[in-house]
Amino acid sequence: MIATFDDLPDIDAANVVRCARVLLRRPLLRADGPDGDLLPMIYRQRTVLQELFASLLGYRLVVERRFARLYKSGPGADATRGEASLSPRGYAYLALTLAALTGIGRQVLLSRLVSDIRAAAAEADIPVVDDPADRRALTAALRHLVALGVITETEGSVTADAIAEALITIDTDLLGQLVAGPLGEADSPQRLVELAAAAGPRNVAHAVRRRLVEDPVVLYDDLPPEQAAWLREHVVAESRLLERFFGLVSECRAEGVVVCDPEDYLTDVAFPGPGTVARITQLALPKLLSRAEPDCSGRHPVTWQDLTDVCQELVDSYPAAWSRQATEDHQDLVHAVVALLRRLGLVQEHDGRWLLSPAAHRWLPQPDATPAPGREPQPPAPEPAGWSLFDEMEEDSR
Repeated sequence: MIATFDDLPDIDAANVVRCARVLLRRPLLRADGPDGDLLPMIYRQRTVLQELFASLLGYRLVVERRFARLYKSGPGADATRGEASLSPRGYAYLALTLAALTGIGRQVLLSRLVSDIRAAAAEADIPVVDDPADRRALTAALRHLVALGVITETEGSVTADAIAEALITIDTDLLGQLVAGPLGEADSPQRLVELAAAAGPRNVAHAVRRRLVEDPVVLYDDLPPEQAAWLREHVVAESRLLERFFGLVSECRAEGVVVCDPEDYLTDVAFPGPGTVARITQLALPKLLSRAEPDCSGRHPVTWQDLTDVCQELVDSYPAAWSRQATEDHQDLVHAVVALLRRLGLVQEHDGRWLLSPAAHRWLPQPDATPAPGREPQPPAPEPAGWSLFDEMEEDSR
C-alpha cells in the first residue's frame, strides 16, 4: 500500500510506527518538548511518514530539524476534545494572542503584548472586562503558548494575573506552523464531512480512518450512510491497517468498532480510573443500563432524573467511600459524571434525552470464573443469537 514503508527493514518499520504514534499524540513536536528525543528519528524517516499520513489519513506533515507539525483535521467538531486548561474565554484570548503575535517581532514586553491583545479584542468587538476571571483566561492562553514553545519567558514570567512585567521571546517558526488554517462559513465541520463523502472513495476512507484513530468507539449509526457502508465492507482490512501502521488493536462489534491502544500511550482519558467521580461513573453504568430497554441502534435512553437517582443511591449506599468535597453538591456530582461519560463517548444528548452507547455494556459486572471449593465449574452458557460483543467487559479503553 505504501511503497516506501514496505521496503523498510523490520527495525526501521517499527521505528516509523513509533514515530507515527508520537505525532498523533503531539501534532506539534519540538526538540525541547515532550518526546522531543524522537525528532531526529522523525527527521530521518520524514519521507515515509509524510507518505503514510497523506495516503492513509489525508494529513499533511511538515518536518524540520527543530520541529515537526502534523496538520490534523480530526474527526470533526467535538466539544469534549478541547484543551482542559482553556475556557471558551481562554480560547478567544488564544486566537487574539496569535493575531497579535504575527506582527510583533521576535521579542516583546508582556505589558505591550497584553495591550495589543486587548486592542485586537476591541477591534473584533469582543468585550474586555479587566476582572480576575478575565485575567485568568488570558493567563491560561499565554501559558498554553508557553507549553507549546511558541513563546518563551526570557526574563520574568507569565504570572497568575497576566500583567506582571516580563520579556517574551517569540519562536516565529513555530508560530507560523501553529494554525492549520481558517474555516470559512462554507467549510463548517459538517460541510467538510459532506464534501469528503461526495468526493470519492479515497476521501471516505480518510474520513473513516480519522474517526477510528481519534475515537475509541465508532458506531455505524454515528457515521454518514456512505461512510458506514464503506466501513462495514472494509472493517477487517482497516483493523489490520490500524495495527500495522499505528499499533492500535481493533475489535469489530455488531454496532461498530472499538479501537484500543495496548500501551495506553494514545489514551487521553483512562477509565476505569481513580477518584470519586470515576468510580461512581463506573458503578452507575450497570444501574443506568437496567433502567430502559435499548432502541434499534443498541442505545439505552435515560433521563436526567435517572442519572440523579442512580448517583444519589450510590452516594447513600457507601457514604464513607467518597470524597466529601465531590459529593457535597449532588447536582455538581451528576454534571461531573455526565461530563466524564461524554468525554468517553458513552453518552450523548439527543432530542432532550440522554442515550447510553452500546459500549457501556463493557463495564457490566461479571461473575468470578473461579469455582468455590468442592464444586464443579458450570459449563459456559451458549451465546444467544444476534449477540453483541459489546457485552464483554474490557478494562482498558481509550
